[in-house]
Formats: sequence, structure tokens, C-alpha cells
Amino acid sequence: EDPSLERHFKGHRDAVTSVDFSLNKKQLASGSMDSCLMIWSMKPQMRAYRFVGHKDAVMCVQFSPSGHLVASGSRDKTVRLWVPSVKGESTVFKAHTATVRSVHFSSDGQSLVTASDDKTVKVWTVHRQKFLFSLSQHINWVRCARFSPDGRLIVSASDDKTVKLWDKTSRECIHSFCEHGGFVNHADFHPSGTCIAAAGTDNTVKVWDVRMNRLLQHYQGNLSFHPSGNYLVTASNDSTLKILDLLEGRLLYTLHGHQGPATCVAFSRAGDFFASGGSDEQVMVWKTNFDATDYGDVLKTQKSGTSMDGIHHAPQSEMDSGVHLKKTKTQDSGRNQEQQEEETSLANTLEHIMGQLDVLTQTVSILEQRLTLTEDKLKECLENQQKIIQNKMS
Repeated sequence: EDPSLERHFKGHRDAVTSVDFSLNKKQLASGSMDSCLMIWSMKPQMRAYRFVGHKDAVMCVQFSPSGHLVASGSRDKTVRLWVPSVKGESTVFKAHTATVRSVHFSSDGQSLVTASDDKTVKVWTVHRQKFLFSLSQHINWVRCARFSPDGRLIVSASDDKTVKLWDKTSRECIHSFCEHGGFVNHADFHPSGTCIAAAGTDNTVKVWDVRMNRLLQHYQGNLSFHPSGNYLVTASNDSTLKILDLLEGRLLYTLHGHQGPATCVAFSRAGDFFASGGSDEQVMVWKTNFDATDYGDVLKTQKSGTSMDGIHHAPQSEMDSGVHLKKTKTQDSGRNQEQQEEETSLANTLEHIMGQLDVLTQTVSILEQRLTLTEDKLKECLENQQKIIQNKMS
């Protein structure tokens, strides 16, 4: 069955720059040149949230692995962390000295990597919201930076026509790939962590093996890897989306949906959907319709409990702390099933606790900001009082 258009979201007032699914696929985030971040619900008839805070175009958005935070980077030089709920509260990082092009969480949700037109890549702690270090060997704007799946490496793509591979611990550049004819505006790791793909303005997508540092394949457009690692979806200036089979190295589908350049594309965490955004201000969600057997096994081995391995999360309210589980698969041995259920339950509980921690951290951070404001105001009042007393005495 061919990929099919599932949902069509209209609400942005300018070109869409970035799209990302939450882990449970209940929400989709999009950023736009209209300075807004929008959170769309995948359930029909549910309202979308428009988050206002950035003073200029939002260039990139990403959900944290637990889905309880969304990071965004903007032309206003800041990075914001949002709680994707009704209040839409956010904290601000004075991140760079120029436009922030890219934000990306490490897979444990503890670190954030940002890339900017100030030619640097910066790494931050999410919970303490502190700046850790800068990587600065690019000699032009850095369009994109991503952690490897194990969090040990960082890949960055720049207008200096290079893709650089960094070691997070030693903070050194391990390798520079220079085969692009134009600027390089997007790069990402293959889910296995063994290769990287990068897309350039010369309309090519190149895939390199990071173990041997050699070029494997090349295609056209902006990109996202399928979680199985077998497919790549690209968004291109000719308004089409293309799905490529990486195993056979061939084009599977060309999809026409956007009126004007398709600017961004992303698979959901389970790979059964992908979303695209375009300069036509629209966000579209597509059902992949790949044969599930192609990637079911891969997903079963992944840590997160998604509906692929038979666990369905019951609908939860934003801050609901209950963990709901429903098993749909039966195992031959009852003991095995119990053990699996316990493990799954534990994994879910842990994931949930991590999520609650995210929310708590955010709240504490917001309170700290308010406290600082209050202290500043108090100091001002006291200084004014001193002045009044001095004036009276003189």
C-alpha cells in the first residue's frame, strides 16, 4: 500500500521550518517563520496550541525523548524549553550570538545540542539548563547538529561545505567530510549509529560510513531516517517528498502534497507516520503503510514501549500520574508474560517518572526566574526608600 495523507494542519502564518512527533504520537510540534511554535493533536477535533514567546522566526523544534518538553531555536538567538500543555510555559537560554538553526536532545534526554549562525555548536544540560561547552571549528554558519544514538558523538553540518564528526567526551573533531558541492543544511545519524546522512543545497543527500569514513550512497533533498534504518524520506524544493529504500538503494515513492518547496520532514518514533512542512504554511501527516514486518522486529528491541510491542497507553490527561497498561499479545509461557509485563510496567513507570522530573525541573526553573525578578524588584524598592530617606534628611 502506498503512503497516504492522514492529517492536514493549517494555522501557521508563514513557511513551516521544522516538524517533530512526540514519542507516543499523540502530538506533533511545528515551528514557523511566523515566530510561533504549534503543538497539534493527532486526535481529530482536539485543539492545537499556539506558543508565543520567540521574538523572531522559529527555525527548529524537537520533543524531548519522554515527550514532556519541547525545545525550539530561533532567529532571536535564543533556545526555549516549553512544557507542551495549555499554559505553554517556557524557559529561555540566551544561547548564541546569532540565529539558532538546530536543537536536538540526546537519547537519554539529559543533554541538548544547538547549532548557530555564530559558527558554533553548543552543548547544554537539560535539567540544570546550564551551558557545558562549545565546538568551534566551522568557518561558516552551522545549520544542524545531532547526537549519535548512544550520545557519544555529535555530527554537525555547515555552510562551510563540511560535515564534521565530534567526540562528545574529548570535544575534538574526529573527522571532516568535505564532498558537498554546496552548503550543507541537514545531517543525521542512522539509527544504528554506524553511518550519517547529510543534505546540501546542491540538492544531494550523501550517506557516509562513520567507521571507515567513506561515502556509501547519495540522493536528493532534506531528510529523516526511518527507525528501522531501512528507509530515508527526503523533502525537496520541487515540492515533493521522496521515500528511498536504503537496502536496495532505490527510490520507492514520490509524493506530491505541498504547493511550493517542501522544507522539512520527520518520521514518528515508531516509523508508522511521517510529517512534512512546506513554505505553503502547511503541515501534513502521512501514514507510512510500509509492511510492518520490515521493521517490527527492530522496534521490539528498542527501549521504549510503543504500540508496536503490544502496549497501548490509555488516554492520559496532561499531568496524569497514573500508568495505564494493556497487553494485547499472549506468550506461550505464563511466567514469561508476567516477567515481560513487569519489565514493561517498570520501563513505563521509569519513563513516566523521567517525564514528571522534566516537568518539575521546568517548574523549579520558572519559579527561580520569578524569584530573581521579585528579588530585583525588592532591591529596587529598598534603594528607592534609601533615596527618599536621604532626600528628607538633606
